[in-house]
Amino acid sequence: MTAPPSRATADEQLALLTRGVVDVHVEAELRERLAEGRPLLVKAGFDPTRPDLHLGHVVLLRKMRQFQDLGHEVVFVVGDFTARIGDPTGRNATRPVPTREQIEEGARTYAEQAFRVLDPARTRIEFNGRWLDAMRFDDVVRLAGRYTLARMMERDDFRRRWQAHDRIGLHELLYPLAQAYDSVVLRCDVELGGTDQLFNLLVGREIMKEYGLRPQIVMTTPILEGTDARWRDGRLVGEKMSKSLDNWIGVVEPPLEQFGKLMSIGDELMWRYYELLSSRPLDEVAQRRAACAEGRLNPRDAKLDLAHELVACFHGRSAADAAREAWIAQFSRREVPEQLPEREVRAGEGDRIRLVTALAEAGVLPSTSEARRRVRAGAVQVDGLRVMDEHATLERGRRYVIRAGKRDWVALTVR
Repeated sequence: MTAPPSRATADEQLALLTRGVVDVHVEAELRERLAEGRPLLVKAGFDPTRPDLHLGHVVLLRKMRQFQDLGHEVVFVVGDFTARIGDPTGRNATRPVPTREQIEEGARTYAEQAFRVLDPARTRIEFNGRWLDAMRFDDVVRLAGRYTLARMMERDDFRRRWQAHDRIGLHELLYPLAQAYDSVVLRCDVELGGTDQLFNLLVGREIMKEYGLRPQIVMTTPILEGTDARWRDGRLVGEKMSKSLDNWIGVVEPPLEQFGKLMSIGDELMWRYYELLSSRPLDEVAQRRAACAEGRLNPRDAKLDLAHELVACFHGRSAADAAREAWIAQFSRREVPEQLPEREVRAGEGDRIRLVTALAEAGVLPSTSEARRRVRAGAVQVDGLRVMDEHATLERGRRYVIRAGKRDWVALTVR
């Protein structure tokens, strides 16, 4: 079902839609189409290589929802075909191809989880296998003939691998063309993607021209840092959110688990999450950040508000209320001893220290071997989250509430 066009002016829509966006190709064209007063067709594709969506995906989903709320049509493309090729974006080697079972499971769960953010009544789901599976070999040859190898090798990861004499499979060169053909079939006005997808999205723009179609506008959103990102030398440093790196917050994780993970992030990372994931106006976010810097607002309270907003987005307000109360009960009331011993340890290179080392150096536990034993046994909690990775680290500039057993509590500051 297509929503009626928004009553907002083209400039008002543009201001909202470009919030937090990195690239717009081309902004003048987007303003022109918004001024036409018709619903635009907005596409974003997701290859179902893993069964769960996380907050990194939500950055893009929120942008899709903003288009929906302004009356535009959103197409959620499940890349059941392109997942079989494997997107080479950012890869230094050929990506392993997931099994059909993995793709089918991911396709099923991606669509379900996306509705935690998107409006189901205004979302059209398409599987690109519907048209790509139907192509014959001569169709693929004609599609490949519409783009040059020289242009394809302008792509950073292909160029690096070529210069390093690393393997590049011919099928990888077809991936951007397959994604571009999605745009041809759907005749979309706008395609959204992360900044790492810019090349692929621009190929779609060019291929649409080759088919005599009005080229799509390309918009990219930032890549969200994972929960372990840290502030260093005046900037955030950290890998992108990824389940494989265990620095993720899943869309369908239990409310209290989501809440606890959000409360565990660094203060500077909190403002990044506010910018990319919160519905609060940017000027309000800036005011709250200034209030924290000036001591008028406790960063913990700002983090509580962010965690509550995001958990409510995925699980509803009542679940978010319960998660907040449970977290406060655990860390601000009876469950945590009123008088915690305060300890300090020094971070090493990279502004981090291993948890097991910190527990031993602070005298919380008698040795690193005992610390490892308790971690492996699931007896250690950091800020309310059970840690079972003996290689887990703590970052400089943070104060952690740690429980290393029934009676072993400590407030540990990393200097």
